Amino acid sequence: MANRPIIAIPARFSEHASALRFRAEVNAYKLIQAVYDAGGEPVTIHPQLPADDDEVRERLRFAGGVLLPGGGDLSARWAGQQPHARQYDVDEVQDAFDLALARVALENRIPLLAICRGLQVVNVARGGDLIQDLPAAHRGVHVVGGLTVSCYHHQGVGRPGKGLRATAYAADGTIEALALDDHEGWFRGVQWHPEDTAGTDPDQAALFAELIRAARSPRSW
Repeated sequence: MANRPIIAIPARFSEHASALRFRAEVNAYKLIQAVYDAGGEPVTIHPQLPADDDEVRERLRFAGGVLLPGGGDLSARWAGQQPHARQYDVDEVQDAFDLALARVALENRIPLLAICRGLQVVNVARGGDLIQDLPAAHRGVHVVGGLTVSCYHHQGVGRPGKGLRATAYAADGTIEALALDDHEGWFRGVQWHPEDTAGTDPDQAALFAELIRAARSPRSW
């Protein structure tokens, strides 16, 4: 444990965890495994209101890095947009907590890897907006920037938020990765799911390895 930097990952609420009797808090097995295989200690944290930035900052002091994972749709209201009829699994507790995590991690230069919904959260936290309903073609295998990637997303990045810059696109022009300019910390944001193939694809495993290397670097905040 001492040699493994702790990576904080917010839980996802689940109504359908068959091994448990009641509503559960979960994270995807492949995601946890990818962090562990890269040398990190994945720790699930509980989404809780109020999601005050100062409180979230205190809760993150134990962590060397943060991973914002995939999940259900982000409520359209956070970006000042109207909800789409096909939105699903919206939970504003998770939304508010994820948005606070994104703000705190970026403001305090905590290494942050944002995946799928996590990338959308970062974009909205920086003042951007979302495409509320992407076609079903964004659920499957794509070639993005020369890489074969596993995609599964219904929402997508619309207008990039402050300082964010698109670095990869799908064939139809959908933004699939963002970088943050003029940022002293480590940040990577991808719309696809690198954990799906990290066990066999060195390019996807490298994202988790980079997060762990950044989380091992000393910082004060």
